[in-house]
Amino acid sequence: MNQNHSARKRNNRSDVLRIQRWTVNEASSLLEFLLAKLAGQSKTSLKTLFRNRQVSVNGQAVCKDVPVHPADRVEIDYDKRQVDFSHPLLKIVWEDDSFIVVEKSAGLLSMATDKEKNRTAYHLLSEYVKKSNPGNRIFILHRLDRETSGLMMFAKNQTVQHELQDNWNEMITRRTYVAVVEGCPKKETDLLTSYLAENAGLKVYVTPVGGQQAIMRYSVLKSNGVYSLLKLELETGRKNQIRVQLESIGCPVAGDPKYGATTNPARRLMLHASGLGFIHPVTNREMVFETPVPASFNGLVKNREREAR
Repeated sequence: MNQNHSARKRNNRSDVLRIQRWTVNEASSLLEFLLAKLAGQSKTSLKTLFRNRQVSVNGQAVCKDVPVHPADRVEIDYDKRQVDFSHPLLKIVWEDDSFIVVEKSAGLLSMATDKEKNRTAYHLLSEYVKKSNPGNRIFILHRLDRETSGLMMFAKNQTVQHELQDNWNEMITRRTYVAVVEGCPKKETDLLTSYLAENAGLKVYVTPVGGQQAIMRYSVLKSNGVYSLLKLELETGRKNQIRVQLESIGCPVAGDPKYGATTNPARRLMLHASGLGFIHPVTNREMVFETPVPASFNGLVKNREREAR
């Protein structure tokens, strides 16, 4: 985990780190100290943290800029701002002036369709940023399928959106998923390279000629033969790539009848975006986020292991 982004235990379960802590080395003002530590933040956004009493010095919340001295302990608790945004299917895990990183639950669309305009991550976050300024907007960088859960991010201005999209392969450093698949791959780990095309029915398939190249590495984390838990590392980000490539090796994602699954044990597509890393275009630092494997994923393999004995 990069710098201050790591997993911690909260309420007896793993979650994304929402607290940052530092120790002061030399005297300065609190605002100057935080501007140096959080290069992607503006004075305005830091003052908002003060107003929301999310910043503390030596365990005491502060609501304005104050002097800090060597050995002082400074802390920002981002969880406190969740009073400003709360939705059962969407959680903000990081925000600065350039990006919002969220964890999306299965069942929520990333963006609007012809049939659904409002129950989407994009709409919910658009309404959220407009609360502080009606002129604020968010911009789509990538998306997850409705039934895929996990990490995704949005830009907060078009300059950042264009820079990231125009340099996607260079600036995205990690896209990691976990999936429960039917059966077990023949190899413990393998690099899958395929060419994908899409038919008139909007289904993606592996083609021997033409199409777009798709590259993905899988590793088996555990298996009982009935189901397997895989770690998936994407080198490309093609539409439905994971689902198509896993179907092509005879191990479709559980709960995915469109791409070959015959079972639906969790009543959802068992695919989760667990890791996301990118180079911040403003600070030029790598930002890395991780979420734990969903309990239902681990539980399915564990329960089946018990049944098999």
